[in-house]
Amino acid sequence: MKQIPDEKDLHLQHYEQIREKLANEPFAQFLGMRLVDMGPGTATVEMEVDGRLLNAHGTTHGAAIFALADFAFAVASNSHGKSAVALSMNIGFLAASGFGTRLRATAIEEKKGNRTAWYRITVESDTEVVALLDALAYRKNDYIIPIEE
Repeated sequence: MKQIPDEKDLHLQHYEQIREKLANEPFAQFLGMRLVDMGPGTATVEMEVDGRLLNAHGTTHGAAIFALADFAFAVASNSHGKSAVALSMNIGFLAASGFGTRLRATAIEEKKGNRTAWYRITVESDTEVVALLDALAYRKNDYIIPIEE
């Protein structure tokens, strides 16, 4: 019978390897996102809003805000070492931000089962909550890093 690794042990034993893999996600790097913190089922990421991320109104494009929240969700949901992908995401935009703003997205795991997990992601500027996102992840049978089974 196949031995299933304990996810707490997996997170602790392979923390640096998991963090490095997730922090170097190509699209997040392209947008200038930075992984600030990662715990089991949690993540904090940041991004500076530059001119490339603005919409026609001069405020941060909704897609950029969503991408930041999605990156935090990806890190949190994969932080255990088990591969996870998005099933659904719902975002509410609460306030505008603009050029020069540092946005910070924090993802928190609300509920995790064997196959699915639920997350709440908050995107904030230094002064207010910019967006809230609820996300459901599908937890696959493989791992994001090589492990010995």
